Amino acid sequence: MQKNLMHIMLADDDEDDRQFFKEAFEDIEIKHHISLFNNGVLLMEYLTNPENPLPDIIFLDLNMPMKSGKDCLKEIRNIPRLKSITVAIYSTSSADKDIEDTFISGANVYICKPVDFNTLKKTLKNVISVNWQYIVDGLNKDSFILSV
Repeated sequence: MQKNLMHIMLADDDEDDRQFFKEAFEDIEIKHHISLFNNGVLLMEYLTNPENPLPDIIFLDLNMPMKSGKDCLKEIRNIPRLKSITVAIYSTSSADKDIEDTFISGANVYICKPVDFNTLKKTLKNVISVNWQYIVDGLNKDSFILSV
């Protein structure tokens, strides 16, 4: 993979949401490569293979069959090779428990899936423009939820 490309991953079981996400990134002017996974098992198989290049950011849907986004997040944060990857929760859920659980488990940001295409583009552009490795001090639950 070319070094000047941002490597983005999305794990989401909804095919329409994956396509919507991919189309939004195609409209954002950033050189990127997107890897799409339709469940958490496939995502984790990819990530745990040491021969595969790691992404710059992972977007995780919470409610997937076989392995949920919460389970993937916990695994990612417990594997030394993966623990510093930026993880954005990307879910239709706005439940306080989901937000709290993913915050405690180490996600970098929580995004409620926008239904409007322009809002999705703006949201994704905001997320990828932040250098999350430097956003550790002062991280709190109020700034954890991204709203545009």
